[in-house]
Amino acid sequence: MYVRHLQVADFRSWEHADLAFEPGVSVLVGRNGQGKTNLVEALGYVATLGSHRVATDAPLIRHGASRAVVRAAVVNEGRELLVELEITAGRANRARVNRGPVPRPRDVLGILRTVLFAPEDLALVRGDPGERRRFLDEVVTTRAPRFAGVRADYERVLKQRGALLKTVRSARSAELGTLDVWDGHLARHGAELLAARLALVADLAPHVAAAYAEVAPESRPARISYRSSLGEAFPGTPDRQALEEALLAELGRLRRQEIERGVCLVGPHRDDLELFLGELPAKGYASHGESWSFALALRLGGYELLRAEGGEPVLVLDDVFAELDRGRRRQLAKVASAAEQVLITAAVAEDVPEELVGVRFEVRDGEVRRA
Repeated sequence: MYVRHLQVADFRSWEHADLAFEPGVSVLVGRNGQGKTNLVEALGYVATLGSHRVATDAPLIRHGASRAVVRAAVVNEGRELLVELEITAGRANRARVNRGPVPRPRDVLGILRTVLFAPEDLALVRGDPGERRRFLDEVVTTRAPRFAGVRADYERVLKQRGALLKTVRSARSAELGTLDVWDGHLARHGAELLAARLALVADLAPHVAAAYAEVAPESRPARISYRSSLGEAFPGTPDRQALEEALLAELGRLRRQEIERGVCLVGPHRDDLELFLGELPAKGYASHGESWSFALALRLGGYELLRAEGGEPVLVLDDVFAELDRGRRRQLAKVASAAEQVLITAAVAEDVPEELVGVRFEVRDGEVRRA
């Protein structure tokens, strides 16, 4: 899989940009603030319908514009598809494939698969659990795009149930009956999402351990595990029925506490991906270099898993070489040089390892020029 062409209009700082890519390595070089990250962010949006830098779409629209447009021509096994996304502030976004509209933007998921490593990824190790949950859900959705719908359904139910909990203070029977209904919805959608996460962690764990051993061979071994809000009731299995039953039971057990606090205490939204170096948690114990290595191992592990399952993703390295020492640069370059397509941004061309020779673009003064 590779991106043959990218075009953006009124996306971030770009009024217009047009780039033709090839398989192999492409490097975008430009000083900070010139907009090179905005271009790979646009590709990431095509792949995930989200940004690795902001939580909402509004900042993606150029100041003064009413909408942003991203077009990407993606080639996969000899077949080319043109994906077009229109991002509009305060209104539903629209999507087209080969010039024809699709019912929902999320119907384009799976056409382009990317794995992006960026300086923000240090938060995967040092940040709060939400960062790690988002990482898991991104990989789950890349593996099976239908989980974008599962995730959206779960978040909708969670919001509705949370609003109900804030009103059920007097515990009237009618309100409690309505809460029972929402418990069922949350358990059903939550079990499906939880089962997918558990299956992912089981498949991802050996890839992460191997990637970390390559990036930081002198460090303690890395491992990952999933911690659920179900506590002792956690079946620890990706069996959806067992998980649904466990969620329902735990919701019932904690109902009084939930009503008193007005928040939902059970479900995948309260889970975490735990990271360990040896027997100690990485968060709080890992050095700066070990934290970078673990973040890198998570991304490379995800890349190797997706690659092994077919449909090799595009590898995007956003201004990361400046953050890594020589050894970690060398290991990342080793993986990147074998990718079908890798897109790299760098403030200084010398930051990019010599092994990653390829097409270079200069990003300067609102223009992109092929060097």
